[in-house]
Amino acid sequence: MSYCMQKAYIENNEEPKFEKLLPTLNRLNTYSLFSNPLEVVVKYLDEVDDVKGFIYQNYTPEGTSDLEQPRMYFSSENGLRIDAIRQKIEEWKQNNLITESEYYILLTCLIETVSFYANVAGVYAAFHKKWDPRAVKRLSLRTIKTYNNNRDNKVYNTNSMNLLKDIDVDILYLDPPYNARQYLPNYHLIETIAKYDTPKIKGMTGMREYEGKKSTFCNAKTALCDLEEIAKTAKYKYLVMSYNSEGIMNQSDIINVLSKYGTVVLEQFQYHRFKSNNKGLSATKKHVLEQLYILTK
Repeated sequence: MSYCMQKAYIENNEEPKFEKLLPTLNRLNTYSLFSNPLEVVVKYLDEVDDVKGFIYQNYTPEGTSDLEQPRMYFSSENGLRIDAIRQKIEEWKQNNLITESEYYILLTCLIETVSFYANVAGVYAAFHKKWDPRAVKRLSLRTIKTYNNNRDNKVYNTNSMNLLKDIDVDILYLDPPYNARQYLPNYHLIETIAKYDTPKIKGMTGMREYEGKKSTFCNAKTALCDLEEIAKTAKYKYLVMSYNSEGIMNQSDIINVLSKYGTVVLEQFQYHRFKSNNKGLSATKKHVLEQLYILTK
C-alpha cells in the first residue's frame, strides 16, 4: 500500500497522459470539455461492470453470508465495485495499455477512495457491526493530485535496514512506529487491495498472514539495536527521528545510542493525546510530547 502511494506521489513527477489507453476507451459519458486524462479514465472505471471478486467474496455481508458473523467491511455493492475497478486496472497493465506510473496512480486513486466507504473506525483491524452511513453510499472513485518537485525521486519496497549501504543523503529522516502495534494488521485489507494477491485469510476479520513482515521497531530492545545500526552504518550529514514521549524506546536510551555517532539535539512540543492511546489516562493526562531527535554526524 505504502509503495503504491510513494510511486504515485513521490517518484512520479508528471500528470498521467494515458496515451495508449484513451484511444481504446468508449469515452461516451466520460468526457467533458475540461476533463484531464486522469478524470476521463477514473470516470470510465466508475462505470465498469460489477465483478464478484476477492473483496466481494471475503469482506462483504453477501459474500460471507455463510459465516456466523458476516464480514461488514464494505457494502456488497461497493465490494463489487472495488473488485471491478481493481481487476480492470490490472487488465490494462497486463495488456500494456498503461505505464508503470499510470498503474500506480490508478491504484492510489482506489486505495484512497475505499477508505471513505469502509465500515471501520479508522483502521481495518475490525469492522462495525452496524453500518456507518458513509459505508452504504455507492463508491465513486476519486482522483489524486500529482506533484513535480523537479527531482529524480526514488522509492523502494523492502526492509529499510537493507538500504543502509545504498543511500547517501544530507538528511536521513526516520518515522518509526512508537508502540508495539504492528501496521499490517491495522491495514491488512488495504494491503490486499493493493497487492490483489488472493491471500490466505483467517479469523472473524479475514486477516492476511503477516509473519516476516513485522517491524523490529515495535519492540523496545530490537528497536534500539536497529536505531544504532542505522546511526552507525548509513551515510548522512543529519539523522532526524520523529518520535513520541510515550514511545517504547526510552528517551535516555535513544540519546545514549545516537550520541555515540555525533551531537544530538532533542526538540519537543506538547501535542494532544490521540484518543485511542488514552488507556484511561484522558482525565488526568491530555497531552504527550512530540519529539524530534536530531543527530549531526
